[in-house]
Amino acid sequence: MTNNESQPVETAENNGGEDLSFADLFEQEDNNTVIKVGEVAIGTVVGITNDMALIDVGDKAESYIPLSEFHHEDPDREIKVGDEFEVFIERRKDEGGLQLSREKAIAIKVWDKIARIQEEDGTIEGRIESRVKGGMSVDVGVPAFLPYSQIDLRPVKDLDSLIGKTFEFKVLKFNRKRNNVVISRRSILEEQRAELREKMRSSLEEGQTIVGAITNITDYGLFIDLGGMDGLCHITDLSWGRVSHPSKLYSVGDEIEVKILKYDKDSDRVSLGVKQLREDPWAVVPEKYPVGSTVTGKVVSITDYGVFVELEEGVEGLVHISEMSWSKKPRHPSKMVAVDDEIEIKVLKVEAETKRISLGMKQLQPNPWDVVEESYPVGSVIEGKIKNITDFGVFIGIEEGIDGLIHVSDLSWTERIKHPSEKYAKGETIQAVVLKIDKENERFSLGVKQLEPDPWVAAVNKYPTGTTIEGTITNVTDFGVFVQLEEGIEGLVHISEISKEKIDTPAGMFNVGDTLQAMVISVSPGDRKIALSIKALEEGDDAEIREGYEQQKQQTPSAPSTIGDLLKAASGNRDAEEEDR
Repeated sequence: MTNNESQPVETAENNGGEDLSFADLFEQEDNNTVIKVGEVAIGTVVGITNDMALIDVGDKAESYIPLSEFHHEDPDREIKVGDEFEVFIERRKDEGGLQLSREKAIAIKVWDKIARIQEEDGTIEGRIESRVKGGMSVDVGVPAFLPYSQIDLRPVKDLDSLIGKTFEFKVLKFNRKRNNVVISRRSILEEQRAELREKMRSSLEEGQTIVGAITNITDYGLFIDLGGMDGLCHITDLSWGRVSHPSKLYSVGDEIEVKILKYDKDSDRVSLGVKQLREDPWAVVPEKYPVGSTVTGKVVSITDYGVFVELEEGVEGLVHISEMSWSKKPRHPSKMVAVDDEIEIKVLKVEAETKRISLGMKQLQPNPWDVVEESYPVGSVIEGKIKNITDFGVFIGIEEGIDGLIHVSDLSWTERIKHPSEKYAKGETIQAVVLKIDKENERFSLGVKQLEPDPWVAAVNKYPTGTTIEGTITNVTDFGVFVQLEEGIEGLVHISEISKEKIDTPAGMFNVGDTLQAMVISVSPGDRKIALSIKALEEGDDAEIREGYEQQKQQTPSAPSTIGDLLKAASGNRDAEEEDR
């Protein structure tokens, strides 16, 4: 039957045999069967087409409702003839029949339910449908708005993961006319959390082990939901080992076992630890890594001064740059190893109290200094190339890993060298004498001047005391005149040895380059000094004075130290004798 077909009019016989007029029958039907617009009525499915259901609500004609309005409520339900549903009477059509809606009938019931739930502070079940501006759209029978701030106790990073899930919600506010509902899941979680917190306050104890879920990860640690309150596990309490960032070990949502380190009941602050669930590895380090043992570790950090190597979780040692190689002196440790390299090292020192281990790499290789003394005995002559020149000397390459130093003072017996580069160049091959080998400090001392005899040793015999010399003035100072006797050998005429008369300064009396005669009054090869005297030549009997000087010097410890002093003493004696006469 369609909307255009009319209902058959019941006869008198069909109405129990009563004798009613046509007008009575019409009025009776109009009063009993006409449905009012705006009401909800029970409708029965009397027919089904491709996508429509024919519904009879007891009115004068049946009306169609799209099947999609039924499937929206329950997508899996199969609609069949005879099913009954509540439908909303929207309007009467001009051409006859009714405009019905299943969705609006449901909505009316939902709005009543929403009003009741808000009044009673109850909850309503809803399915999260999609993301919208500012929050999520939730189907609670009618579309409802769930703000981001009301989704959970904390911000949810992956909102898409919630789509399609069903939860219980509180109704914050609604407006039926505007078809607007605002709901909250957070308020339910807060109530549940408050109940759990009260239970935890009486049961939570320091030292207790508990399982919690990670809710947030920061640079300084993890925030963990213990089931009623949050606790903080600081980054230093995550592991006995090195942790660059907590996110390297854990992710939000992970459930982990923790130990309660401290619980402040007044502020509900809980400090947690993960590493405390295991024994401190340093407790057994001295026994596990004895000095002298060879172990394997992973490079975890590189600094200017060395490399940190992890032997196990929580146990790290330092390979100082000086302990990396016998031969190579790397500018930076990164030239030899890289982070995450597995290397073999030797334990040099263990300080368990300060949690320090000194490690070495070069100790696993032969030490070239062990045989250097045998290969290069003191006094032997070696030959090598100049590797480096500094202010204080020249470095010579002896062999791989061993350099020798020629100090600037060992370059020449006689020359005054301000900088070694004046005499030598890098890469030049030179010979030198081995002076000293210090294996402990890895120092190899060489000398060039030692290849020739020390001219000052010969000076003792060449310039004995009392010898008259002739030399060239090289310098004039306030305290005396320097005279060059030969290449590299200079003597000094002290101001007191210039004349019998007192002189304030030699300046103006002598010129650099002039030739000067003087007498040798003392020679000191160790100090590399020759003392000269001019006034000694002016004395009358030089030989007698010299002889007396030598005798007094040998017999009397307090005798004059120079011929000049002796001449003064002799002159004083003569003056005394004249007075006696």
